[in-house]
Amino acid sequence: MLEDHAKLLAFFEQAKEVVGRKRLQKMIYILKKNGIDFSERYSFHFYGPYSEELSTRIEELSNLGFIQENKEKEKGYHQYRYQLTDEGVSFLDQTKPKLPNISALVEEMNANSSRFLELVSTMLYFDNFSKSEVEEKVLTVKSKQNFTEDEFREAWTFIERIKQPH
Repeated sequence: MLEDHAKLLAFFEQAKEVVGRKRLQKMIYILKKNGIDFSERYSFHFYGPYSEELSTRIEELSNLGFIQENKEKEKGYHQYRYQLTDEGVSFLDQTKPKLPNISALVEEMNANSSRFLELVSTMLYFDNFSKSEVEEKVLTVKSKQNFTEDEFREAWTFIERIKQPH
């Protein structure tokens, strides 16, 4: 049961810090779509792929003191900052979950905007369609975002690059 929690802690150990709930959701989804063994189920939501299970596990890990969730006021809204705690590190030392070294990919995702991660994760959600159909679907379900051709090109390049084995 706690194996899924331990994998998330191993993710946080490699990420060092994740700022934003939306960013966290998208990062785990992108990793999952790239073959990393996260068990959380996702459905399509307002900001793209979303997992209620992931939200619940993050809350549980925070309540257990394994990750620190800091709520910060940012330009009229609240933002959440996540970091592994010493208790989380101790738990990881005991459980030793199997998670490949994804530090470079996690760092790259952390360096990108939440908007970009939302685009990439939404494109990956529709990955059973052709490129043109994916873009059409994204433009339909994300019409208010007004994604540009350049953003799609950058996202496709990112998706191709992360398909490489870790």
